[in-house]
Amino acid sequence: MSGPTELPVPDTADVRSGPEVHESLLSVLPLLGEWHGEGQAAGAGGDHRFGQWIRFSHDGRGFLAYESRTWRLTDDGSIVGPDLRESGFWRPRGQDDVELLVASPEGLVELYVGRARTTTSWELTTDVLARTPDAPDVTRAVRLYGIVDGALMYAIDRAGGDEPLRPTMSARLERIR
Repeated sequence: MSGPTELPVPDTADVRSGPEVHESLLSVLPLLGEWHGEGQAAGAGGDHRFGQWIRFSHDGRGFLAYESRTWRLTDDGSIVGPDLRESGFWRPRGQDDVELLVASPEGLVELYVGRARTTTSWELTTDVLARTPDAPDVTRAVRLYGIVDGALMYAIDRAGGDEPLRPTMSARLERIR
């Protein structure tokens, strides 16, 4: 049985095509698109470089769909293999308030709440974390996103148990679409 190659409803990462952008997305509109670049991660598996692709898209409703794929890199930039992956939704609430729902195949679901600090920066803190028994031990997290000189930059800090927040991931991504 063969299926359609495209969905019957539009979904786009481009404000110039597809459905009209919902008015509530103005506070997160600069994120819309596809981004690609490199970053640095720290964790139980050690520090390492990674490559990343992120897509923020919309279907005309009042949220952005979010998808992120990373791949581990060696020190010289060679690709080792797939790394972290997550997906979710950015949900603007009011003029500057934002919610971010993120799920990962590692068994972690995070709900962040925060605010647009400027028209191109967002600070979010976990409100709820849910973990499967074998998921990473995360009890709190903070995400900072900003667009600086046209690049999307972000930092994620996480804490586990009674430990303080520690840098986990950061990257600089360039818009590709």
